Amino acid sequence: MKTFTFKLKVYYEDTDAGGVVYYANYLKFMERARSDALKNLGFTNKSLIEENGTYIIVKSCNINYIKPSSLEDDLEIKSNIKEITKTSFFMSQKVFKGDDQISEAEVHLVTINKKGKPVKIPKMLKEELEKLI
Repeated sequence: MKTFTFKLKVYYEDTDAGGVVYYANYLKFMERARSDALKNLGFTNKSLIEENGTYIIVKSCNINYIKPSSLEDDLEIKSNIKEITKTSFFMSQKVFKGDDQISEAEVHLVTINKKGKPVKIPKMLKEELEKLI
């Protein structure tokens, strides 16, 4: 199983009044990590839209917050593909601060067309995703 690693630093704008990362920002961090993983496979969201008319959307996300992170922390998000169907795939994403896991999420992603209807994952993308399991 291949793991994609995405690194980021927590900036002031990511925190609440107490200097702790605002909980919803973990979703943004994970989105960035998924986009970066896609890029590592040779695709971008823009290219999938332009070349295939395909969008990748989040159908559901189950997130667990374990420990907080704060201003100027260095974080790593590790992402894995868990399962693939004809029109969707599931990812596991874990956020680490050093060796400590601070958050985790199971994300269900669906490929849709411009009308919002589920469509098959583009063949080349599906082939690359299957190599990761």
